[in-house]
Amino acid sequence: MIDELTLRYLEAVDRALPGYVRGLYVVGSAALGAWQPGASDVDTVIMTARPATGDDLAQLAKIHAELPRSPHFDGVYLEPALARSWPADRPVVPFVVNGEFTTDRPCGELTPVLWLTLRRYGIRVRGPAVEALGVRVDPEQLRRYNLDNLRHYWQAAVARFPSELAGVAPDAVMDGEIVPWFVLGPARLHYTLAHGDIISKAAAGGYLAQLLPEYADLAQRAVRWRAGAREAFTATDVVIAGESVNAVADDAWRRFGN
Repeated sequence: MIDELTLRYLEAVDRALPGYVRGLYVVGSAALGAWQPGASDVDTVIMTARPATGDDLAQLAKIHAELPRSPHFDGVYLEPALARSWPADRPVVPFVVNGEFTTDRPCGELTPVLWLTLRRYGIRVRGPAVEALGVRVDPEQLRRYNLDNLRHYWQAAVARFPSELAGVAPDAVMDGEIVPWFVLGPARLHYTLAHGDIISKAAAGGYLAQLLPEYADLAQRAVRWRAGAREAFTATDVVIAGESVNAVADDAWRRFGN
């Protein structure tokens, strides 16, 4: 499916914009060997031959609109200057998240974590070998990104749980995506802070279980859900997931925040 989708995209973009895409690299779960049908998207870094014109953007929007909705073909577009600087300051570039093509907003996908994944695990579909790209990852920038993301995204998100769950019965069944998202995501960032490397969401479940054994059961259930098992999560599970986010973030700041 991954090869089929990337090749379908390249055939479409080569017809519409010959010579525009000079490099395409698969990152994300597929690059980490953890891609799961029905749960994972295809994440990419796309190198272009020139900055996008208005006509280019119109053609790209049409191409992405015609790609399958599952799995999503996601990615970021890097014009030549950006492909030499490896930015992490949220520049405005074309990008695709959950299959939606966006051109007019800062791209939060351009992070030190993306560049680390590309440098260590990126899979070349078109273009120079990954080793020849000169991908740069600043260790201090990587550390600050992960710490700030834990505090300003993850902890800020779970701070809303009490109001969002007010009046919800503890045993009420919740959207299945919520618990795996909050249980596994922060653990991945903690692992990167501790080891300077990237792990998949599935591996993050085992890491969390070792780091904070009190959350081992919920982490294992979250991993099973991502693998397609029939797991039901309750409002109580969501509360515990929120507690795990704060525990992971607080531990990370205590160990790596200075």
